[in-house]
Amino acid sequence: MSSAAQALFAPDALLPQGWAQDVLLRWDGTGRLAEVSTGAPPPAGTPRAAGPLLPAMPNLHSHAFQRGFAGLTERRSGAAGAAEDSFWSWRELMYRFAGRIGPESLQAVATWLYVEMLEAGYTQVCEFQYVHHQPDGTPYADDAALCRAVLRAAQAAGIGITLLPVLYQTSGFGGQAPGAGQRRFLRATDDMLSLWELLAADVQGMEAYSVQKPMPGARLGLAPHSLRAVPPEALREAVAGVQALDAGAPIHIHIAEQVKEVEDCLAWSGQRPVAWLLDHAPVDTRWCLVHATHMDADEYRRAAASGAVAGLCPSTEANLGDGVFDLPRWLGGGGAWGIGSDSHVCVDAAEELMLLEYSQRLTRRQRNVGATADQPDVASALWLQAVAGGARASGVALGGLAPGQRADFVVLDAAH
Repeated sequence: MSSAAQALFAPDALLPQGWAQDVLLRWDGTGRLAEVSTGAPPPAGTPRAAGPLLPAMPNLHSHAFQRGFAGLTERRSGAAGAAEDSFWSWRELMYRFAGRIGPESLQAVATWLYVEMLEAGYTQVCEFQYVHHQPDGTPYADDAALCRAVLRAAQAAGIGITLLPVLYQTSGFGGQAPGAGQRRFLRATDDMLSLWELLAADVQGMEAYSVQKPMPGARLGLAPHSLRAVPPEALREAVAGVQALDAGAPIHIHIAEQVKEVEDCLAWSGQRPVAWLLDHAPVDTRWCLVHATHMDADEYRRAAASGAVAGLCPSTEANLGDGVFDLPRWLGGGGAWGIGSDSHVCVDAAEELMLLEYSQRLTRRQRNVGATADQPDVASALWLQAVAGGARASGVALGGLAPGQRADFVVLDAAH
């Protein structure tokens, strides 16, 4: 988005209803679109887009520090004949890497990553930030040091950020004691709410936008890490505490990513993870269910009906061998979804959507699975759905090229 102009003419643009020609965009001094008109010649002097225009994509799930070790796990762990590599063996290497990150290195990695995101078509990132303390588990003198590092990174890169400080207390269902690799993540519920209030002042200071000094702004939410890492009482108290401070705050949670997680949840509660969450938490349009890979038919139906967004991370889910989300079943229930680059083995919005679509084709032995009756072009359908769901999960007005939405867009290279 240009700070020198408040209008742009695009010969072709992807609007919420589909592709349109001769599109004029006007935005106001707050950076919101005030007008989107089609089929008319541009006023004299209006800048012209160099290629087709797309609405910018929200990235609804990011662990920024993990970009720093992308690729390091692409080697079999252990000796020949050892247990197969899995999410759980990958996690051990991730813990070792997380033990070395500090505020300065986190800011450097995150700034680099956020610039890559902008180049790839993302203009808002939901940062699921769960490293809080020093390597020995003691707090920094500034309790918000690592969260503030990613806020500074977003400002330096020029990307919007939805900061999601993570609540993490246990290593498994039933209150299992955390391990040494998790000590940097741990935080009591009261401490989380105190941190949240500290960060709220920082985020409020980033919200202002002017044409003279563009800054996409920030949003603050909460991320209970997972049902295995947050006991029921802590989940209730944290969600209620944050929503008392901001009733619209986004709530993101990892859920049903692995078969073992489902089995462990059944052993603990007699319910599958998504079913348990829907029965015990106020899940609605503020919530993002990250991954939600392993649901049964009833969970798909109920979760879609709740209004929660499914946070799909196709490249990371493929990299970790998680499984394949049933997109047609979700869409059949009216479910919203968006995409995230998660561990950042891939930072490319278009490639995430390609992987999502191709995984559906492989499992169903069909083509153009993500296309709809209203939008038969599969690429357009997937892009628009991911933009709409990602905006909802981000808690920002970034839902497409329409009045009232943030004037964030991507210009494609027409000569490519």
